[in-house]
Parts: sequence; structure tokens; C-alpha cells
Amino acid sequence: MTITGTVRLAAVVYDAGFKIDDFLTRVANRLRADRISMAGVLQENARDAAGVCSAMTLVDLTSRGRFRISQDLGSQAEGCRLDAQGLAEIGALLDRPLDRDIELLVLNRFGKAEAEGGGLRSAFVRAMEAGIPLLTVVRSPYTEAWSEFHGGLAINLTPDLDQVIAWCRDAVREVRELRATRRTELSPSVHP
Repeated sequence: MTITGTVRLAAVVYDAGFKIDDFLTRVANRLRADRISMAGVLQENARDAAGVCSAMTLVDLTSRGRFRISQDLGSQAEGCRLDAQGLAEIGALLDRPLDRDIELLVLNRFGKAEAEGGGLRSAFVRAMEAGIPLLTVVRSPYTEAWSEFHGGLAINLTPDLDQVIAWCRDAVREVRELRATRRTELSPSVHP
């Protein structure tokens, strides 16, 4: 991996039972209100009549496209419901070139698929290489794999809305300042 700028990488570390997807949606909505240009995906979980999570969908922050990433294994199933094909489809979408105006990439989680080397892992790498700030979430079973992946480049945040928003705003401010400096350096000098 070739890093071309400062890495701004953060993960909200949470425990099972915390409604992390709702939390991340609130974060994205606040940042959108701040006119921050975001890309990435958020997860929505549909509940069945018994309140059990029955369908997982990723929503693309750029196109608002929806991609189902779960498979119906039946009510007695105990295995992983993650649909590798659905995850591959959104992964291919995220592998497209990142818009140069993107100020923050939000990825719904660094989970089992990413810990095993798949999932949206390539999108994490591409954001790091491009110097685009990245916000994700990690649940405790995957924190060790997350640490190994980022090698000390990331910070961990608690699921505190104000703390997460502050980190995002600071990271975006730094990116805006860096981009403004680069534009100034690249623009031709005007001599009288």
C-alpha cells in the first residue's frame, strides 16, 4: 500500500446490541447538513414481525442505490446470513475511482468479511492511499484484526455522537486546507 498523504482513519468501537447502524446514519445526516461531500455505504436492517433482523441492505451514499447483502436462511438458521454476492456488488461499486471532491468516506463496518481479507477491504485501502478521511465501525470480535489491518494508523472512538462528529469535522477541515494549499501551489503565478 502506498500512502500519498496523511492518513485520517477512525473506527467507532461498539458492543453487540448497540444500534450502530442507526448511530452511523445519524452521523451521516449531521455531516450532510454541514455540506460535507461523502461517499461510502450505510447499512439498514429490516426487522421481521418478531423483531429479528431479517434483511440487511447497504445504501450507497453517492447514488442512494440499495444493495441487499443478506440471504434468507430461514427462521431456524444459525449461520452467517451475509450474502457474499451482494457484498461483491457493492464492493465493485466502491472500487470505482473516488471522486476528487470526496471529503469523507464512510464504510458501514470493518467486520468478519474484512477481517478475513475480503468484503469492502479494498475500499478501505483505496481511501487510505488517496488520503481521504475514512470513518467506519468495529465490533469487539474484530478489533484485533482491525488493529492489524491499520497498523497503528487509526484512532478508536466511542459511540458518542459529538465525539464522532468532531473527529469528522476536523478530518474534513484538514483535507480542505490541504487541497486549498495544493491548488495554490499548482496555479500559475501571475507576474505584473
